[in-house]
Amino acid sequence: MPSKGFTTADVPDQSGKCFIVTGANTGIGFEVASALAVRHARVLLACRDEAKARAAMSRIRQKTPGAELAFLPLDLADLASVRSAAELAAKEPRIDVLINNAGVQGPTLKHTAQGFEQTFGVNHLGCFALTALLLPKLMETLGSRIVVTSSGQHKDAKIEWEDLNAQKTYKWLPRYGASKLANLLFVFELDRRLSAAGAPVTAVACHPGLVGTNLARGSWWGNIALSLIGLLLATPAMGAWGALHAATGRIKPGGYYGPTGFSGLRGPSGEGVPSEEARNPQFAKRLWDVSVKMTGIDPGLHPTNDPS
Repeated sequence: MPSKGFTTADVPDQSGKCFIVTGANTGIGFEVASALAVRHARVLLACRDEAKARAAMSRIRQKTPGAELAFLPLDLADLASVRSAAELAAKEPRIDVLINNAGVQGPTLKHTAQGFEQTFGVNHLGCFALTALLLPKLMETLGSRIVVTSSGQHKDAKIEWEDLNAQKTYKWLPRYGASKLANLLFVFELDRRLSAAGAPVTAVACHPGLVGTNLARGSWWGNIALSLIGLLLATPAMGAWGALHAATGRIKPGGYYGPTGFSGLRGPSGEGVPSEEARNPQFAKRLWDVSVKMTGIDPGLHPTNDPS
């Protein structure tokens, strides 16, 4: 890997490989899908809205006429949709990389189809469920990867263990930060369990830095804040570098990758530093057990301290 860090220019040829990118119709997900298509990968755009996904595919093909693309219907706010998407994706000849990119946040308390608080339900539980359901398929391909997108906002975040569904209080920025902390706790625990099982799958985390996307749509505060700090914002194409690094570059299993400039806000991708809380194995195991109970989906990987 070049010393300057990882950018789109460093993505190697991906001929013969298949990637799933959630939330690929817009923002960072679109840029990730587009960059992979340029490098000859087959890309499944996992999105809620078929019209928007196909519009994104058309835009990618304008740049890369021969792009091999497919729409994968996926609504992370509905576990039934997650199951259907996993079943459909499993029919692919191979899946090399699952890139969990999609995420939500917002000032209004909302719930998923199963009644979970939406930020935690989509950003973590949906990601957990999709990963677990696709794990058997990923296991078929030596060197496959699972990429989970976190955020610098995981630092100083706390998970409301006794109020996961926000029945007592809801403050959207702390809830978003907690969901991103959950992403890291999950990927690090997943890495430990995959390693202990001798699985041919690598789990790795990434973050985009500070990017101007529509993630804060519906939030007047978020839109104002982003406009005030516009000079520090990375473009969605730059924000994709961390995910592309994690998905295709030279990485360490269980690593965390993202921008290395401006205190991790923008710039080429390199190794990041997760918070101490994100590295807490007790919290990670607790989250794993809670996630299995809430979703009813078990990845089937023993905890590392389980001799069986």
